[in-house]
Amino acid sequence: MKKLLALAVSSALLVTACTGGDRTSGLQKGAASATVTEGNPLLVSSTLQYQSPDFNTISDAHFAPAFEQGMAEQMTEVNAIISQTDPASFSNTIVALERSGELLKRTQAIFFNLSGTDSNPERRALQSELAPKLAGHYDNIYLNKALYERVAQVYGQRNALNLSAEEKRLTEVYYKQFVRAGAKLTDAQQTEIREINAALSSLTTQFSQHLLALSKSNVVLVEDKAKLAGLTDAHIAQLAQAAEQAGHPGQYLIKITNTTRQPILAKLEDRQLREQVWRASAYRGLKGENNNREIVAQLAQLRAKKAALLGYESWAHYGLDEQMAKTPTAVYDMFASMVPALLKNVEAEAQAIKDKIRATGGDFELQAWDWLYYADKVRQDKFDLDESEVKAYFEFNRVLEDGLFFTMERLYGVTFKPRNDIPVYHPDVKAYEVFDADGTSLALFMADYFARDGKRGGAWMSSFVQQSGLDKQRPVVINVMNIEKAPEGQPTLLSYSEATTMFHELGHGLHGMLSQVTYRSLAGTSVSRDFVEFPSTFEEDWAIHPEVIQNYAKHYQTGEAIPQALLSKVIASRSFNMGFDTLEYVAAALLDMEWHALAADAPLQDLVEFEQAALSKHGVNIDYVPPRYKSAYFAHSMGGGYSAGYYAYMWSEILAADAFAYVQSQGGLNRKIGTHYRKNILEVGNSRDLMESYKAFRGAEPTTEALLKRRGLNVAP
Repeated sequence: MKKLLALAVSSALLVTACTGGDRTSGLQKGAASATVTEGNPLLVSSTLQYQSPDFNTISDAHFAPAFEQGMAEQMTEVNAIISQTDPASFSNTIVALERSGELLKRTQAIFFNLSGTDSNPERRALQSELAPKLAGHYDNIYLNKALYERVAQVYGQRNALNLSAEEKRLTEVYYKQFVRAGAKLTDAQQTEIREINAALSSLTTQFSQHLLALSKSNVVLVEDKAKLAGLTDAHIAQLAQAAEQAGHPGQYLIKITNTTRQPILAKLEDRQLREQVWRASAYRGLKGENNNREIVAQLAQLRAKKAALLGYESWAHYGLDEQMAKTPTAVYDMFASMVPALLKNVEAEAQAIKDKIRATGGDFELQAWDWLYYADKVRQDKFDLDESEVKAYFEFNRVLEDGLFFTMERLYGVTFKPRNDIPVYHPDVKAYEVFDADGTSLALFMADYFARDGKRGGAWMSSFVQQSGLDKQRPVVINVMNIEKAPEGQPTLLSYSEATTMFHELGHGLHGMLSQVTYRSLAGTSVSRDFVEFPSTFEEDWAIHPEVIQNYAKHYQTGEAIPQALLSKVIASRSFNMGFDTLEYVAAALLDMEWHALAADAPLQDLVEFEQAALSKHGVNIDYVPPRYKSAYFAHSMGGGYSAGYYAYMWSEILAADAFAYVQSQGGLNRKIGTHYRKNILEVGNSRDLMESYKAFRGAEPTTEALLKRRGLNVAP
């Protein structure tokens, strides 16, 4: 681990993180709001394969009573563990905890997946109502001193109980969860922790719901088609269709994606419109009814106070204590080691863009909304690469079936069979059953790739059902993206970046679907944040592997394979603009870390002033290279999961690049090395120390040599 840290500090780089027309969802949105208990399908395990949710029978009215009963049932189970007269044992305490809360877990998985992928007013209202209740429920478990004492007894005897390695690991995980929740605190301190947890839960829910609302309301409407010069006819048709669907016929609607950077800026010739789009992106969430300005400051302060109660200097210290990086200093040092060289790369890229502006008659200073447009022109000059020409070879279905599925079969022996009989929650979602090479059924996979109202921005993997050997349960996994679907009757063509993101998310998906552990708490992606992105990033590079890309990159009209000359340009251009790509990531990661390095006694911060000061402190406050995410829409950091953890994409990329290079040295795309990787990384989840898993696969800790090659960016001072 120390070696990995040293290597990261010396030369770290950062990851830049089907329409089923005949299939309809039976999910009853907006059903009667009255409490529903009798006949509630959530109250019993689904009878469908692998307990896949029966969306044909579930309505919104079922969720509230299922949550209430689920919390009550779990507390009954917890009290039964506490009231036992037998001494605490692994079986009657740790396993009993692991088995508790089945109804609540099932309801949460379904509800929160739907809240992110197919939200509506009823679900948003219930989510706000549930946030403090769920926080209080879990506090009642993890702050319960009697329950903690039983867990601590098993933990204290773990080396003498003849436990298996996985049983010992599970015991340690539970013990740390209780301690980190505050089980050892005084009653007064626990009362304060409970208040903070309730407030944090409500604020993060509010933050996320504001972002969801902004994804619909924060758009740019264009009346004059001439202002869309630079876009293809197909793209313009998409914008017209979006406007029509939003109630603005005859206009063109530009949606704002989740990042500061907006891909459309690379093509829009109208500079005024570019600025309008960029400002809509960069300044969202700062005012109006979906204002996150004060929420961000409150979240940072509350997290700092909670960390102090738990004995940590800051929330960053608390969060990193369980990660590979361990301390904020390690993260800061890592970034500091690379910023000077990155700035040199950015300066060179900016100069090339400024030269292009002048050469094309521009008489203005480079601004953030100019970068992508002129960078694309520089890229065309350098590589003679037309994005629309490239997209013609990346038709969605071919990428999915002849790219992703082809690779997974060659590497791991798994195949994907459409299951049109499995109910889904939206017509755009397609279900598959995943089989092993010997015909064994492994999992169900749901693919939800297209953008729509009610879906939050970005791309992610989640589970409706997790794998558990204890319960003989196979998983039901979902991949979600926000690809703009082509108008009816036209093919959906992807950018190369979108294609690689599909590979990335299926990497997460495989981590969940191929899991083979005994205990659900250790299954699949239940690993540290700075490891979880390793299996997903590892899969990205298969998108450009010669054997893979030759199989799926075919012209959507002629079926001809992508010409070698064009493919060579695509490969060569991967490292283009890498200074910008990397620095915008670094800036966002530093913002995340600075917010969460605040001490408990720090006053509430003004968001805009804090951002400027934080970026200036690290020398990355460059107007035309803004952070990938600003604080008001930084869902990774402020919405929850990656608070003080956005750096993790880089840490994981070190592992991924090293692993991919090793696989190529072992023959590349073949079942033997794929099986070795599967057995030692994908199947074991968090059932053993993560670096031990990596070394079991690789034979050594990673170095950054492969990362440097992957990025094509020289970061030496």
